[in-house]
Amino acid sequence: MRACINGANIFYTETGESTGLPVLFLHGFPFSHAMWDGQCKAVAAAQHRAIAYDIRGHGSSDVGDGQFSIEGHVDDLFGMMDHLKIGRAVIAGLSMGGYITLRALERDPGRFLGAVLCDTRSEPDSDEGKIKRAGQMAAVKKKGSAAFASDFVKAVFAPSTVGGNPAAVAFIRDIITHTSPLSIAGSLLALAARTDTTPSLSAISVPVLILVGEHDITTPPAASRLMHERIKGSVLHVIPGAAHMSNLENPAFFNEKLLSFLKSLQNRR
Repeated sequence: MRACINGANIFYTETGESTGLPVLFLHGFPFSHAMWDGQCKAVAAAQHRAIAYDIRGHGSSDVGDGQFSIEGHVDDLFGMMDHLKIGRAVIAGLSMGGYITLRALERDPGRFLGAVLCDTRSEPDSDEGKIKRAGQMAAVKKKGSAAFASDFVKAVFAPSTVGGNPAAVAFIRDIITHTSPLSIAGSLLALAARTDTTPSLSAISVPVLILVGEHDITTPPAASRLMHERIKGSVLHVIPGAAHMSNLENPAFFNEKLLSFLKSLQNRR
């Protein structure tokens, strides 16, 4: 399905019970809503309402001018919720989706019943990180998305996944390959320019579940522990055998913790 959100055509999927607990999934960079297919099926089977959409510039959503920002992505999140007539929802974001989630909680916490922060962090990029992203921007413009994808998947999957679940690696590589260089470069710039949401963590009052792969080197468990320490009442689980793509690398563990968390929120609506 498609919705016109803030001047862009945004692709989204919706499954499950229309009257169930609404759960919005925000994918990471530079992926698409498809990375959440397994979670959407599990959430729908539990009689919740699962919504996943392609963040502007990704998947089947409009790329536009490629000038993205986390602020703009939060605007699109709120616009999608308004389009779907969702007053309050549970939001689940992985990596970039987590950055959007944290900023959305900072801007308008009343829109949310709970949050799931997956393989993400509250701190902004260091100078070293910004310089690295600038190099990646230059490389993707010069070499294209396929070359970027081949390098990127090496950093986001655990070695055991690469050897034991090559289909998951190929799945993500294919999504990245079909993401335009303009979108990848624009998203890298948005990630480098994101704000520090760490000071606002102590103000989060909704229930929060934090999930991170034990082998994640992109947003390591230490970053999740920092958030856990500062978000009162939050629950942290380190996912065995997984790196940055924890929902694909150990879906059984991930889904078990996600569904348990959602069950605990059913009476908060």
